[in-house]
Amino acid sequence: MFESILTVLLFVPLFLIVLLANLADKQRLNERSGKTIAGLTYAFHTFIFGTMAAAGGVLNAVAIGIRTNEELRQSVLDIAAGGGSGDVADFLPVLERLDALGMGIWLPAVAAPLFLLPPVRRLLADLTPIDAMSSVHAVAASFVMLVVMNLAVTLAVGLDTLADMSEASETDGRSLLVSLWVQQITFALWAVVGVGWLTRRRWMQALERLGLLTPRPVEVAVGIGTGLLSVAIILALEIVAEAAGWGLDEDVQRLTEVLIGPLLGSIPGILTLGLAAGIGEETLFRGALQPRFGLLITSILFALLHSQYGITLSTLAVFIVGMILGLVRNRYNTSTCVIAHASYNITLGMIAYLFPQMF
Repeated sequence: MFESILTVLLFVPLFLIVLLANLADKQRLNERSGKTIAGLTYAFHTFIFGTMAAAGGVLNAVAIGIRTNEELRQSVLDIAAGGGSGDVADFLPVLERLDALGMGIWLPAVAAPLFLLPPVRRLLADLTPIDAMSSVHAVAASFVMLVVMNLAVTLAVGLDTLADMSEASETDGRSLLVSLWVQQITFALWAVVGVGWLTRRRWMQALERLGLLTPRPVEVAVGIGTGLLSVAIILALEIVAEAAGWGLDEDVQRLTEVLIGPLLGSIPGILTLGLAAGIGEETLFRGALQPRFGLLITSILFALLHSQYGITLSTLAVFIVGMILGLVRNRYNTSTCVIAHASYNITLGMIAYLFPQMF
């Protein structure tokens, strides 16, 4: 429950930024300047990312301090151990990589506001279908740095350390189920608000912009078929990679087992893996982002968002699935992508449920 509340709280400032950006665009499109609200949007945006950058800078300063001051190092360890009464074995690897962790936070945070600058926006408009004058598109482009930050932090901590820390903590299937639904519903709401709901578009107009339409029978069939085909392609990729000596990363397998393993032991858990991810991720990526960033960039972001895979064969698999889903979005709509994504996840989940020896 705590993780779910934390997820919502972390997204509150991001919701406010896209709301303000949409209000600025609404005024601009109504032939009013919108510069005051746009300025407020960019100021709030810069404050949020500036705070992140400062936090990363503090971590870098602490990293330097603990390398040169043994007393400070011991104090940090005591704090991590809860005053000296806990076990800090899992925290030691993080402490050793604190400088990389800090840089993984402050560097993307410093880069994010650069996307708000008119020259950068005009350059992006030459490369993607975004509108260089749109405040919404500007902040959406800057939010790419959140994906970079998430991946950088994961790589800085290390998949091995994350796997060790995750295995040491006890997470039941019910908590994971609730947490996943909260996360994905938050993604979906962020996308709906981002395309103008509550500001520039009514609910149905926002859904239409996102490509969330009532699927026709043929689209349901295409979605299910695409999901099953994607499973076959990814399983074939894994077989070929393993034969070539490039098998699945052991730490990725351990981390995946902790993160979603409890859900694979029940039908509700497997359905959650399919439906929640299908609704949340497809609404955000194929619905909101792809029409503005294009197929390739959106698929790369989709792959990098799954930071628990690091940069491994699993990342390539997610990228391939993202490209397939993106092609479906171009030909049909986001609703078909939701069905395809859900079918893909549920099929893999059922295979793991029925044939656990394969995973």
